[in-house]
Amino acid sequence: MNKGTLLGLAVFCILLAAFQTAHGQCSICTKTAQQLGEKPAAALNAGIIYLAAAPLAIIGFIGYRWWKSDRGS
Repeated sequence: MNKGTLLGLAVFCILLAAFQTAHGQCSICTKTAQQLGEKPAAALNAGIIYLAAAPLAIIGFIGYRWWKSDRGS
């Protein structure tokens, strides 16, 4: 494995660990989750974070490729 792949894997693992404790609920989702109870609220929060991870990873990849190609010039 080259350094870039190893670094990317390390960053991904760190972010994955951080997402487990993150709270991604908007105000409407928070009110709904409070009415459902604790376990459904945790599942709702995990689902929101899970759905946010893919676009953030894509944006990060595009930004990295852009930075890498710009730096090479």
